[in-house]
Amino acid sequence: MRAVVVFFAFGVVSLIVYLVAAVGQVSPGTAAPAKVAESENLDESVARVNEWFRRQWGKEQLTPASPADDLTILRRLSLAMIGTVPSMEEIRSFEADPGSDRISRWTLKYLKDPRFADYFSERLARSLVGVEQGPFIVYRRDRLTSWLSEQIQADVPWSETVTQLIASEGLWTDSPAANFITVARIDDESEFDENRLAGRTVRAFLGQRIDCAQCHDHKFDERWKQADFEGLAAFFCQARLTIGGVTDKQMNDDNQPVVYKVMTPGQDDDPGREVTPVVPFHPEWVTPGGSLRAQFASWVTHPENRRFDRAISNRVWGLMFGKPWYAPVDDLKHPEQLAEEDALDVLGTEFHKHGRKLSVLIRLIVESDVFRLDSQSNPEIDPVDEKTYARQLEHWSVYPLVRLRPEQVIGSMFQSGSVRTIDQNSHPFIRLLRLTNESDFLKEYGDLGDDELLQQVGTIPQSLMRMNGRFTQEFTKTDPAALTASSHILRYSADDAAVVENCFLACLSRRPSPEETAFFVEYLQYKPDQSGSGIGLKIAPDELPNRHQRVQDLYWSLFNSPEFSWNH
Repeated sequence: MRAVVVFFAFGVVSLIVYLVAAVGQVSPGTAAPAKVAESENLDESVARVNEWFRRQWGKEQLTPASPADDLTILRRLSLAMIGTVPSMEEIRSFEADPGSDRISRWTLKYLKDPRFADYFSERLARSLVGVEQGPFIVYRRDRLTSWLSEQIQADVPWSETVTQLIASEGLWTDSPAANFITVARIDDESEFDENRLAGRTVRAFLGQRIDCAQCHDHKFDERWKQADFEGLAAFFCQARLTIGGVTDKQMNDDNQPVVYKVMTPGQDDDPGREVTPVVPFHPEWVTPGGSLRAQFASWVTHPENRRFDRAISNRVWGLMFGKPWYAPVDDLKHPEQLAEEDALDVLGTEFHKHGRKLSVLIRLIVESDVFRLDSQSNPEIDPVDEKTYARQLEHWSVYPLVRLRPEQVIGSMFQSGSVRTIDQNSHPFIRLLRLTNESDFLKEYGDLGDDELLQQVGTIPQSLMRMNGRFTQEFTKTDPAALTASSHILRYSADDAAVVENCFLACLSRRPSPEETAFFVEYLQYKPDQSGSGIGLKIAPDELPNRHQRVQDLYWSLFNSPEFSWNH
């Protein structure tokens, strides 16, 4: 009986620790963000990016769309960096911010916000280790994402972060970067899957899928041969799992050198063909000495490796716009295949020049003219047909319309349900509620995993879930006891026009048009003795929704509008 009690007590304590960790989001003792994001002057770099696009638009004879308004850009910024629409509290603060360059100041503000580090760490983790939980005990995905969040907050150069991931040693708990290696553990063995590590490394950090070269020469890119894949996989052959965590063993249990061998499939008695660790190009980039993985990391992150800078530029571009410059995001062309310098080269060069910091790359994108364009052409000034609009999208002379990813949908629903910003300062219960709701929503709505930047179409089950799901019902309640945004808006707005405006700001980050205001004000004020001709209502007196229900209907309509689930 005593053993049962002790076991139960241990389980309760473990549950409490888990919940506290889940609510915390940011690991204790996280360093304050570096101030390089503020001090770094990027004017010349931004000008170079803008000049490249102007030349492209001129060459294609395209007129770029007009600049979008500041609230529209703020919504894009919040969705890209935080994963939610801005809160009512943030919108009011933003509108009270004087000056003509509010977007730049709010970009810096978001870069310092722990929500940004947490959100971006999850996005990066998906490209590094996917979304699966991985091998039991020896893999802790939560420790990896927390560590990535700390790296982002400290503004550590991306090249240093990648080096730690590839060459990490130690326990997966004390050295969280080691989880990049332990996720590839072979079941019940002390070894790792070298092929998986090689494929994931090149895919995540160089933007190239080479997995098919494991069995044969790449069918779509003649530059990648099977021998290239084997040579890269050989760099991971010394990695071993010991009681002290991940380490590199140069000698095996038989006191023989650890080497990488390729076995012939179906021949169990095959002694294997020994493969020497070798890179497919520029071997002079490999820094000699140290472990094989450290040597490989030096080649991947070498200052002259354009693929490294282009790969992260393409991924961050995709996260900021909702679609990458080049798709798929992890199947880039070799730089040698380009006839001329492209936007990724320009971004990569400027990113490199300023220390390869993600904060710089994000600022370069946000400060560019492209990020601030409207999402539609101005037909009064420059009428365009479908073909021309397609060319505008191809050359980024108009902001692309992209469906929100699932985590952005539920994040926006949760934030729109509160007038206050939901962040690390919110009540622990609110933060835990968001964490569990987001997890449940993703399971039901569908999660794209590490392919989240692939463009997907919406499904009927997703639409039905937004219309009738419990999340919509919970976040739109307006009864007096509810603490939702719609309830607060109904209680404190000056009049019906203010109710409509505040609902639009909370859900869509914009004010309603005069037509929208008139329509919904009439609905809020509708009485059964009216004809209802303006809004087409024919409701019996006993079926007429009360005022609380009507505001809830308004919120429901905004939640289910196409505008809510798209980036504009």
